[in-house]
Amino acid sequence: MKTKIQPKYYPNAKVTCASCGATWTTGSTIPEIRTEVCSNCHPFYTGQQARILDREGQVDRFYKRLQVRQDYVNEQKTASESRTSLSRPVAEFKLAARSLEALAAAGITTVGDVLARLEGGEKALLEVEGFGRKSLIDLKKQLRQMGYELPAAASEIEV
Repeated sequence: MKTKIQPKYYPNAKVTCASCGATWTTGSTIPEIRTEVCSNCHPFYTGQQARILDREGQVDRFYKRLQVRQDYVNEQKTASESRTSLSRPVAEFKLAARSLEALAAAGITTVGDVLARLEGGEKALLEVEGFGRKSLIDLKKQLRQMGYELPAAASEIEV
């Protein structure tokens, strides 16, 4: 083990606060310590939470970043809500023209209409004339990809 590697200890090191000028002594390995904020002037310890030390606009920049983040979150939420809207037209889905015409003839024009029909199971939608199993599979796949929750009855496979 090496000898004499411990730093010199100062039992009466002087600590000075740069903000309020308070001084006190403590034990340290350096003879003089300067701090920016101490427990006498820090807002958390003094109970003055409204008084925040703002050096070079850091607090303002923080609040701007916070607002940008909140705007981004709100924008994402709005986008996801509009993406899973029940009033979205079925014509926006990439289905065969014949399948879209069959749904329109049956009065099924929105995603809400499709999901309501699927509440009765796959058979309820397959009863639409001109709408077959392949079209149903494609429609369900696209609904899931867009974030829609399919009814439990729609997942039961009936032949």
